[in-house]
Amino acid sequence: MTSKKIIAVFGATGAQGGGLVRALLADRGGAFTVRALTRKPGSPAAQALREAGAEVVYADQDQPDTLVAALAGAHGAFCVTNFWEHFSPEREYAQAKAMAEAAAAAGVKHVIWSTLEDTRQWVAPGSGRMPLLMGKYNVPHFDAKGEADLLFDDLGVPTTWLVTSFYWENLIHFGMGPKRGADGRLKFTLPMGTSKLPAIAAGDIGVCALELFYQGEAVIGERIAIAGEHLSGAEMAAQLSVALGEPVDHHAASWDEYRAYDFPGADDLGNMFQFNQEFEQDFRAVRDVERTRQLHPGLQDFAQWLRANAGAIPKG
Repeated sequence: MTSKKIIAVFGATGAQGGGLVRALLADRGGAFTVRALTRKPGSPAAQALREAGAEVVYADQDQPDTLVAALAGAHGAFCVTNFWEHFSPEREYAQAKAMAEAAAAAGVKHVIWSTLEDTRQWVAPGSGRMPLLMGKYNVPHFDAKGEADLLFDDLGVPTTWLVTSFYWENLIHFGMGPKRGADGRLKFTLPMGTSKLPAIAAGDIGVCALELFYQGEAVIGERIAIAGEHLSGAEMAAQLSVALGEPVDHHAASWDEYRAYDFPGADDLGNMFQFNQEFEQDFRAVRDVERTRQLHPGLQDFAQWLRANAGAIPKG
């Protein structure tokens, strides 16, 4: 029998959860063992985690009756949702509710809930300041997470609220990297003028989460926001130019231009960038890079991330 405490990780094959699973597997001499929770325990990604030493357990956030058993015996749980899988803030909120209720029922001692701001605390929805989306949201993929924050508190779940940032992997997997224009030059679009955007390497989120599990009771009840670096679009374009070996121009699109782009979620992201810029001081102030580095001394900045990942960024 192992004396190690189990950390159950939702989204174990995704960006944030996957980073935490890797951090736990690398920390073999530590206090924890990892239980990777997934809807698809037979998938190649889940099998790879199993072969790496993780316990792989079936759990479906849309099936609440699967969650209590998945959390049974776990000391900690990392709870995260993926709006971009289904584009439904109501579904995301329901998933958070199911995880919070399951954690309470299973007696989990420490939950980390990966969250973002509910922008409606800054901008009244439907005020005309930005387009109203889905009937009641400004930034659906922010607002539903922020709204769900109270669920964990109301149920008495011992929780650390981990407020994340834009991750640079979006330049690889989400189509947000530089695009080649008709003139043949690469153009990086960030509709925030000269304002700076806090961002982070997705894998570093997992390392920060592991440290928070180690800190335990000291951070229960705390709201901790993380970032690897704050950069403007022009600063990101300059670093992309070096990493990609050719000039990359910054296109400071307007929010309306960005919202009109032809891809799913463009309106959500356009509103997000507007919120990031209009409330830059509030948004950046909580995302303290030095505080993040205290959690993760090996925290990457954008240049470090680019050295490892520039080759994977499409140059379409």
